[in-house]
This record gives sequence, structure tokens and C-alpha cells, in this order.
Amino acid sequence: MKDMYFMVFIVFFAIFASDCNSENSKTDNDVKQQKNNIMSDKYQKTEEEWKQILSPDEFMVLRKKGTERPHTGEYNLNFKDGVYLCKGCGNKLFDSDTKFESHCGWPSFSDVSNNNAVREIKDSTHGMIRTEVVCSKCGGHLGHVFDDGPNPTGLRYCINSVSIDFLTTSEEDDGKN
Repeated sequence: MKDMYFMVFIVFFAIFASDCNSENSKTDNDVKQQKNNIMSDKYQKTEEEWKQILSPDEFMVLRKKGTERPHTGEYNLNFKDGVYLCKGCGNKLFDSDTKFESHCGWPSFSDVSNNNAVREIKDSTHGMIRTEVVCSKCGGHLGHVFDDGPNPTGLRYCINSVSIDFLTTSEEDDGKN
């Protein structure tokens, strides 16, 4: 009788292990494919190439995760109609209709232009736990997102001016023609 239970256990274990391995390989393949898709959309440059393209301040923020001083950024009080683009790669990040005055000293937005515009990464530097916002295309550091923004999202994307460019609605329309 013990031998029969042992055989049943072995067969069950073999089937279970086989199912787990096939599930893991599916998951691994799915993850690899997803990473390949993401990597093909990346805008990759070497550190030296970034230094040639960006000003020292832009490089410090976008590539080294620095922060500009509050109330000094070019777009902090800009409320013209248009779009905000990543300074590193031109990826469309925010629309002007989501910009609001948060009085924090940096441009603030309640939402991104589309769900693929940015990536959010846990940031536990400087003794705080925050959510870093990076450009989904080039990986450039933009700022942080907080949950103290206006409705309907309740979010405040606190973004460094030096990490973004602004195109007025007329400039954006000119670029489409």
C-alpha cells in the first residue's frame, strides 16, 4: 500500500512540476518578448552622446536625476495652450490642459498625454519613498508624481522645466503639415 501511495505521489509531483515549468517558460518567453518590444522603442545614447546633446543642467537632471531649484524653471508659470515634450528625445509627455498651479515651484500636471508617455519607478533616495517619473522613450528623469493633485486623477506630476520643451498649439500644428 505504501508503494502505491508513493507512486501516486511521484506521478502527481511529476505532472505538477511539468505544468509549473511550462507556465514558467511561457511567462519567461512573454517577459522576454515584452522587453524586446520595449527595447525596440527606446531612444538609446551613450553618456558622451547625451553630454553633446544636452546642456550641463539638462544632463544633470535628465541623465543624473538631479533637480532644478524651485521657482526657477522656464515652464513653472507657463499656461499657454500646447504640449510638453521630453527635452532628451521629443516624446510627447503632457498636454497644457492638464497643467495647473500647485504652488510647489515646478510645473505640475494632473495627467500624462497618454498611458505610454512615462514610466513610474519607486524612488527611496534621500530618506523618502516617492515615485520617480521617467520618459518611457529615453529613460530621462523628469521629476516625481504625488497623490495630492486635482480631480479627476488626484495626481500631481511635479516636473523639472529643464527636462521638457514646450510647443504652442500653433507650433504643434505647423509640425504636422
